[in-house]
Amino acid sequence: MAIAAMLSIQVANALSVGVLREVGPAGTAWLRLCFGVVFLWIISRPAIRSIRRRDLPSLLILGMVTGFMTVFFLGAVERIPLGTAVAIEFLGPLIIAGLMSGNRRALTWPAMALAGIVLLTEPWSGSFDPIGVGLALAAGACWASYNVLTQRVGDRFAGISGLSLTIPIAALATMPVGLPQVINGNLAWWVLPAAAGIALITPVIAFGLEMLALKRMNHTAFGTLLSVEPAFGVLIGLLVLGQAPSVFQAVGVVIVVTAGAAAQWDGARKTSGNLTEVPAPEQSTQ
Repeated sequence: MAIAAMLSIQVANALSVGVLREVGPAGTAWLRLCFGVVFLWIISRPAIRSIRRRDLPSLLILGMVTGFMTVFFLGAVERIPLGTAVAIEFLGPLIIAGLMSGNRRALTWPAMALAGIVLLTEPWSGSFDPIGVGLALAAGACWASYNVLTQRVGDRFAGISGLSLTIPIAALATMPVGLPQVINGNLAWWVLPAAAGIALITPVIAFGLEMLALKRMNHTAFGTLLSVEPAFGVLIGLLVLGQAPSVFQAVGVVIVVTAGAAAQWDGARKTSGNLTEVPAPEQSTQ
């Protein structure tokens, strides 16, 4: 589920390039989130009555970091290659994977993945775009928080009902920056259908798979498995955007995939059998 989610996210990001040229990165992110709300509420009615006061901080923060993670990342993709943006963004969950590990040997895999990221980004060649790098780093900070809070919300609510609560918050949080870009952009006839199709991939399918995966994995395993995502970014960048990787990037792919696989050896959650979930409410027949 985690690998399928990563592939879906990178496909959605690559397909978003055409839309963000018309309505900007913030506008594209906001449209994706708005359509995501519609799809999620059709699939899974939000369990509003089951929300407790202590759930609110996690739901609100997760919604905000989800929204701005999308805005920052699309802003980075507008300026730097997709694979490079993913590799830089990955530093966020990579740090979380190391810090939350109780085993010092587990730090070997994030370190190994970091070496692969260096090869994927090739900092010794090409032009340096500080704004693009900064946006990718900001997205990585949001991504790290997203992984931690997604697991917490996923444990609290059954299925993907937690997602149907947080994506509306993400849409509201990003509306001040997204709506102006949509209004002032070139809203061609195909932009809204394209944004809707992309939203079905991400956030609906991809984020739903991530939430279900995090119910079964610990932070260290999931965070380090995400080291595969820069490789997916390079692959999708090649297939969809024509951004061909170099020899160094190909070697980096092998390194990060190896690190991600090795991290799974002790990645099962030991508390998965004691999770407290709130059952989804029955659908109305009226």
